[in-house]
Amino acid sequence: MKQQPPPPPLPQSQPPSLSGGGGSAGADSEVTAIAGTVSSRPPLYPKPKTPSFDKDRDYIGFATLPEQVHRKSVKRGFEFTMMVVGESGLGKSTLINSLFLGDLYKNRQLPNVEERIEKTTRVEKKTMDIEERGVRLRLTVVDTPGFGDAINCEDSWRVCTQYIDEQFRQYFTDESGLNRRNIQDNRVHCCLYFVPPWGHSLRQMDLDLIRRLHRKVNIVLVIGKADCLNKGEVRKLKERILQDLEDNHIQLYQFPECDSDEDDDFKQQDRELKASIPFAVVGSNTILEVAGKKVRGRQYPWGVVNVEDAEHSDFIKLRTFLISTHMQDLKDTTQDVHYENFRAQCISQISQHALRERGKLKRDSISSTNGFDAAISETDRLLLQKDEEIRRMQDMLTQMQEKLKQTHLMEMKKNDSVIDV
Repeated sequence: MKQQPPPPPLPQSQPPSLSGGGGSAGADSEVTAIAGTVSSRPPLYPKPKTPSFDKDRDYIGFATLPEQVHRKSVKRGFEFTMMVVGESGLGKSTLINSLFLGDLYKNRQLPNVEERIEKTTRVEKKTMDIEERGVRLRLTVVDTPGFGDAINCEDSWRVCTQYIDEQFRQYFTDESGLNRRNIQDNRVHCCLYFVPPWGHSLRQMDLDLIRRLHRKVNIVLVIGKADCLNKGEVRKLKERILQDLEDNHIQLYQFPECDSDEDDDFKQQDRELKASIPFAVVGSNTILEVAGKKVRGRQYPWGVVNVEDAEHSDFIKLRTFLISTHMQDLKDTTQDVHYENFRAQCISQISQHALRERGKLKRDSISSTNGFDAAISETDRLLLQKDEEIRRMQDMLTQMQEKLKQTHLMEMKKNDSVIDV
């Protein structure tokens, strides 16, 4: 038998690598040896080279989870709802426009004198879509015009609490429904409460509202138009406000503690933010030029108040806290603390209502059963009465028979005595 010639050698060109880089020589020789034993001629399509993971031997891949969450979150966008409460003239609208670099109140109309006579608190909701570096934010600002402007302000807090409870109740209803994929979150994540700078501390109206809201929403106190106070007056006003809150057992938004692995700059920034509460701010929508530099500020006869200067205002600290560092924590606190408290109360009320309904049904069932038993017992009672009457009549007949018998015996004895005589 004729011996087969040995197979021709494989080409020396190496197949491309999947990883785009060089691989190990042992792997290339192993692939060449296997191909030589399987076929007597070189393959038409070279087998791709197995990638080498020598450098990342312990790499699994779940370290990319934050990137996946980031991509999904950016694609979905973010929502943030903020309530602004305070009497008119404290710069609420100007501050909101300064924070988000927009004109949210461009179509606002000031009420005339007739409308101001009977001033009532109402709720106005404005929504604005903001995009920054590919990140979309849907901002909702809930304003309360008329708060504190009436002569009698006893019920000014009622509209604010009702609105917050309504949003919680609507979210609870949507969450308990069938379609839970497209739930719109309109819950209030933060409440900016403006304190006037011309008072010595918090007023009774302020304490009434904050006392009713501090367990429902994250409250952040802001001293409006703080440029009318010097540094010493601002410091004293902040101390009095914090003392009033402590005396009335009112708790504002609590800053989360920094982790031990945070850098020193972030820890220093967190300490400065905590020390700045309540924030004494100045807002402005005017761009001024000072020393060849454009700044956002307010022009006065004695100079310019730079809104973004930390020596003039806490505006930068408020914006850093509200947008850059603690916006997500405000949302998490709303979800994990305030909404969970409301949800627990709703579930407790539903359970109590279910227990009351169950007890009512049980009582109705028992009453119907008792009615049947009562009908049966009434029949038995009538029968017992009849039996008692029959027994009584029988006793009477027995007594009459005994009496008649005794009378008959007495007459017989009398007759016998007469005969003997």
